[in-house]
Amino acid sequence: MKAYVVGGAVRDELLGLPVADRDWVVVGATVEDMIRLGYKPVGKDFPVFLHPRTQEEYALARTERKSGRGYKGFTVHAAPEVTLEEDLRRRDLSINAMARDESGALIDPFGGERDLRACVLRHVSEAFAEDPLRILRVARFAARYGFRVADQTMALMRRMVEAGEIEELVAERVWQELARGLMEKSPVLMFEVLERCGALARLLPEARPVLEEAARRTAFDAALARAAGRRASLAVRFALIGWLMPDEGESRLRALCERLRVPNEPRELALVALRCRAALGAAERATARELLELLKLADAFRRAERFAELLELAQAAGAGGAALERVARARAAAAGLDAGAIAAAAASNAEIPQRLDAAREHAIAAALGGTAG
Repeated sequence: MKAYVVGGAVRDELLGLPVADRDWVVVGATVEDMIRLGYKPVGKDFPVFLHPRTQEEYALARTERKSGRGYKGFTVHAAPEVTLEEDLRRRDLSINAMARDESGALIDPFGGERDLRACVLRHVSEAFAEDPLRILRVARFAARYGFRVADQTMALMRRMVEAGEIEELVAERVWQELARGLMEKSPVLMFEVLERCGALARLLPEARPVLEEAARRTAFDAALARAAGRRASLAVRFALIGWLMPDEGESRLRALCERLRVPNEPRELALVALRCRAALGAAERATARELLELLKLADAFRRAERFAELLELAQAAGAGGAALERVARARAAAAGLDAGAIAAAAASNAEIPQRLDAAREHAIAAALGGTAG
């Protein structure tokens, strides 16, 4: 029985990056052996265990055989006779198919260290084509490290897309990988890789106006790069798609969010961005009343944090700084009013919205040095 550190921990250590978690592969052991040694079984699809002290994951060496369509269509074989090299061969990329033994010696049967030095993402074997989720993973790794995809790997990914395998992916897994890629250092590279292999149009057909029209795509790439440089949230990065949709694109945006089951926060910000971008773009010359209508449209008084993200998104998208500063000042002035006192002075409940709007409009005008209306 031998244990080896594998995968991402070896890769990141060779890159000089911090290693947060270590995964282990155990060769020459059975499930009964692991339990007898105190390891806690946690795997559902194949034998994985938690170390009794470190809580690190230890998986029995295994092979996989394609038995159906999609990323779940595999038959797993884990047994003491499975070798380390056989286990590494089933992995996606050479940079993820390295191991270290207990003495620290590097085991690299597929040239992962060489590809790290060359900044190349290369598939380990033709078995790569058996899991369409790997297309998204390659795009995500490109966004993380800035590596190029090997020509042979890109060609294989194109064949996978043409064969329709990518349509077998469930929405939750697509969103999970896209979200992780959006949060990488260079998320634009994820979209570039997916476009080159033909997967982008199939994964995000509703976003074609943004991703395929040249001017919008150029603006999207630039805005996404700026958002990443400022370490913007996932909601801001995703919502740039909404900001750059055509005016009539709300139905497309809703359909995209529904199909991918996008969580509420990025979904709502994307929709607000689409609705408010014109008013935000014109804010530098807007009247106090127009600014108030923009704040109400954005639900800026009840959703202050989301409104702050909207302004961050607009800035990343290239909206004028003076206009956004003016909107922020308008909100601060209007939000500073005592809404309770204004409501208490109203003659009836029906009068409250009108009185509150009038007070906010005058506060905005005063703060900006103008007049209401």
